[in-house]
Amino acid sequence: MFLKTERLNLTEFKANDAPFFYELVNDPAFIEFIGDRNVKSVSDAEKYLLEKVIPSYEKNGFGFYLVSTNENNVPIGMSGIIDRDGLDHIDVGFAFLSKFRGKGYAFEATNAVMKYATETLKINPIVAITNTNNAKSINLLERLGLRYDKLIQLPQETEKIKLFTT
Repeated sequence: MFLKTERLNLTEFKANDAPFFYELVNDPAFIEFIGDRNVKSVSDAEKYLLEKVIPSYEKNGFGFYLVSTNENNVPIGMSGIIDRDGLDHIDVGFAFLSKFRGKGYAFEATNAVMKYATETLKINPIVAITNTNNAKSINLLERLGLRYDKLIQLPQETEKIKLFTT
C-alpha cells in the first residue's frame, strides 16, 4: 500500500519503524485521547507492530499507515482504517506527533485514506471514534465529512466515546 498526496507519503508500517512508533504512542496527547498502548520500549513497539498493526494488511487488505513527508521522508504520524472490535463498520483513525499538528497533515493524510477506502476498497460507511474531550479530532472528523452519531462504549473500556459516521 502506497498513497501519495501533495506533501505526504503513506506506506505500510514495517518492524524497523518501531523507534518512530514508540515515540508516537508515548506522546502525551496520544495517551490522553487514544489510550496507553503499554509500549514502554522500542522493543515493545516492534512487537506491537508485528503482532497488531502489520497483520492487518494481510488479513484485511488495509490498516494503519506510516505518514511521512514527501520532502525529506520524515515520519510524522499515522493514518488508516481498521476493523475494530465493538464497531459494526470500518473505523478511520489518525495520530500525529505534536510538532506536526496544526499544519493540515492529519486532514491531508486521512482524506487520502478515506478516498482510497471508499473508491478503491468500496468501504461504505466509514466510522470514527474519539474521546469526548478531543475537540481537535472532532473538528477534523467533521471537516472530513463525518457526522456525530451517538455515544458508545467499546468492549473492555470504561468510558463512553463519540461515534462519527459518513
